[in-house]
Amino acid sequence: MRLTAIDEGHLRNGLPGTIGIAGVFPGEPLDLERVRARVRERWGGLERMSLVLRPPTGSGALSGHRWETARPFDAGAHITTTDQDLRSLLADGVSRLLPPERPLWRLLVAGDALVLFAHHALLDGRSLETVFRLLMDDAVPPLPPRGPAAADPTATVRRRPAVSAADVGRELRRIGALGRPLPTASPDEARPSVAVVELDPQVMRTARRQPADGRGATLNELLLSTYAGALRVCHGPPRAWPKGSHPFYATVPVDLRTRRSAQQLGNGVTVLRMPLPVDLESPVARLAACQDQVGGFGRRCDAHRAILPALQGAARAVPWLAGVMARRLARPELTTSLCTAFKWRDHPSRLHGRPLARVVPLPQLSPPGTANLCLVHTADAYTLTVVSHGRAGDAELIGAAVVRELEALAACDGPAVRAGQGLRTS
Repeated sequence: MRLTAIDEGHLRNGLPGTIGIAGVFPGEPLDLERVRARVRERWGGLERMSLVLRPPTGSGALSGHRWETARPFDAGAHITTTDQDLRSLLADGVSRLLPPERPLWRLLVAGDALVLFAHHALLDGRSLETVFRLLMDDAVPPLPPRGPAAADPTATVRRRPAVSAADVGRELRRIGALGRPLPTASPDEARPSVAVVELDPQVMRTARRQPADGRGATLNELLLSTYAGALRVCHGPPRAWPKGSHPFYATVPVDLRTRRSAQQLGNGVTVLRMPLPVDLESPVARLAACQDQVGGFGRRCDAHRAILPALQGAARAVPWLAGVMARRLARPELTTSLCTAFKWRDHPSRLHGRPLARVVPLPQLSPPGTANLCLVHTADAYTLTVVSHGRAGDAELIGAAVVRELEALAACDGPAVRAGQGLRTS
């Protein structure tokens, strides 16, 4: 089975491609054999979890990679224990390649935590969340797909006016617009670093009620705006940054699956680029600016639904084109920071009767000059993971700066300052 162009791109972008999700179930170490039995029961029938990657035959540019189904499903080969603590396990896993001779995932029992790693070519972040949910005690097995096995990028949840050529043109310009990388060490000195930050629930609840005269903030809007503030803390206002006057872009993954295809595994997301308001001094102004941009995501997604079939068709016909596009989009000038947030909605979730207390995400490692952030809300726990590829310890610095920005936003009082009225320092 040929890989989709998106899957192929994740293999050809020159990056490790490992992403992950972990669940913490406080108490004694989890029982390995019980976990293996649950995986056999819940994942044994999922074709995607049994796919093995086969390299191109002949000219890779012409043929591309293929998936083959490995049977029978062998939970023992993929599920092991480790003595590593969760933070060091994530830090090691993000830059480590998964063994290509087996399906590109592994599950580790790390004391009271369960950690799932997968290659992005096999599963995207939403798919990780889907299969992890299936391990919980009360999970409902997914319904058989009623449509194509892959998520349909042309499907829509509800009818909206047809996207115009102007909308498509604007989105193509956004995709290709040059930004600037993070001020960081030279590529030879850049080092991966991972930080896991447990955020104060009360601070988060208060910050999400900002702006005081608005509708409140979503997790994504909050993450984007406080990250913009954290960049000012870590690197100063943009006028002090090197490499010109281009905006600093973040990319936000958006799921294109419909309700009908919500549990389909693979890669069913697109990413929307947006300039972060790093030049705004007010925390509330930065939040308002991010809300204004996120408010236009629906129309932009429609443009992506129109663009993607043509791009995927071209890349499928010429597999090396998927690699060219993927390597270009992975450049720090184009994909400097991936920022995503989600809420674990199944509460309470339990594994063998033990409650899930925290979900810890692991975004992928990107090239030098980048940092990726993911925020998850589970029950009353908020967890931020930062994966940086810059100076040693940058992930910890960014995580700490986001915490301070959240506290500053939560402490704000008074009406919102709209984006155009915020104080600028550059």
